[in-house]
Amino acid sequence: MPAFVWIIIALVLAVAGFFGGTLYRKKVAEREISSAEDEAKRIINEAIKSAESKKREALVEAKEEIHKNRSEFEREEKLRRAEVQKQERRLQQKEETLDRKTDALEKKNETLSSKIAAVEAQQAEVALIKKSQLEMLEKISGFTVEEAKSYLIESVRNDVTHEMAIKVKEVEAQYKEEADNRAREIITTAIQRCAADHTSEVTVSVVPLPNDEMKGRIIGREGRNIRSIETLTGCDLIIDDTPEAITVSSFDPVRREVARLALEKLIQDGRIHPARIEEMVAKAQKEVNATIKSEGERAVFETNIHGLHPELVKLLGRMRYRTSYGQNVLNHSIEVSHIAGLLASELGVDVATAKRAGLLHDIGKAIDHEVEGSHVTIGVDLARKYHESEAVIHAIEAHHNDVEPHTAVACLVQAADAISASRPGARRENIENYVKRLEKLEEVSKSFPGIASSYAIQAGREIRIMVKPEAVSEDQMVLLARDIAKKIEDELTYPGQIKVHVLRETKVVDYAK
Repeated sequence: MPAFVWIIIALVLAVAGFFGGTLYRKKVAEREISSAEDEAKRIINEAIKSAESKKREALVEAKEEIHKNRSEFEREEKLRRAEVQKQERRLQQKEETLDRKTDALEKKNETLSSKIAAVEAQQAEVALIKKSQLEMLEKISGFTVEEAKSYLIESVRNDVTHEMAIKVKEVEAQYKEEADNRAREIITTAIQRCAADHTSEVTVSVVPLPNDEMKGRIIGREGRNIRSIETLTGCDLIIDDTPEAITVSSFDPVRREVARLALEKLIQDGRIHPARIEEMVAKAQKEVNATIKSEGERAVFETNIHGLHPELVKLLGRMRYRTSYGQNVLNHSIEVSHIAGLLASELGVDVATAKRAGLLHDIGKAIDHEVEGSHVTIGVDLARKYHESEAVIHAIEAHHNDVEPHTAVACLVQAADAISASRPGARRENIENYVKRLEKLEEVSKSFPGIASSYAIQAGREIRIMVKPEAVSEDQMVLLARDIAKKIEDELTYPGQIKVHVLRETKVVDYAK
């Protein structure tokens, strides 16, 4: 057969197969659609049945919940109604009680009003009787009421003043005798056991020169050397007509010592120029720092105090170059430590604490020219900073009565400080301050009424007061002396103690003719 016939046959068979497959797939699809529709109807019917079943169950549960809530509400309503009825009964009882009390109060008020009226009538009668009796007493005595009161008060005052003065004198004499003897024994023993030397220094240092030519070399060309020294040390160099000497002046004793040592080294070396000056000042600073450390360690060793903070030891060493009224503060602190320890041993007080407080009582003076505040405040801050005990801090704070001392150690440090400061030759005062203190002492004494004159004697350790005999009685002298002593204690600062001596003299002059 020809080829195109086969091609036509193949095409016919392909078309027939295509249509046959299509018809077959259509039938299969129709069957699947029919099956899916039946399944969908079944699922919908089951869902409807399940929904109706859940609806019935939900309705049943809702009815049960409503019934339960209704029962609970009814029960609570009954309880509330019972509580309200109970409160109503209580209120009714209270109203009845209040009515009874009101009635009783009205009755009492009526009774009280009648009693008040009776009392007022009695008071009026008493007043009339009292007035008539006072008039009769005034006629008999010849005094008015005010005159009689003044007379009685003055009489009682005189009697009480006399008895009080006698009692004060007796008690003072007894306790003063006992206290003086005991204190004298303790202080004498402590002073005898403590021997300390005294050194007096000033606020300037004098550096000797080998010849006057050295002054010019220290000043330098156009003053460059002296300016360099003053800038590096912070001190003033005073070059005057004093032969072969230069004065170093500074409020800071450490700076003054550095300047003095540097000048001595420069004079010995002979080479004086700004670079050499800077080198010598640095060496002098190292020497002074080493001296400060060794002096602090010496003080700790001499007083046998352990566990002191290294910074406090350095501050103690700085006090080697600090003076107070010409007295070296470090030597003074060591002496106070020894005396406080000896007093403590005599009285059975903690010796170690007393010595520690005595050594540190003036520690604030080491930096009081660098830090604002008194040396007491600075010392307290330093002691707290370096973890000293409260007993030591309180003794530092109370040694000038900035606060009232309330421990035995604080009182012993006060006493030791006064002993060290008041020993002969220990201190010297500026003449102006000394005169002002004496004038203030006399001024305080004259501020009391009845004083004729007062004189400060014995370098201000005794004040003699002359009173007007017609204004101050012998009994009043005792109280006057105590008042003056108390005012001196409150207003003045002084070492040791001041004796208040009150004198009263009556003179009678007549002439034989």
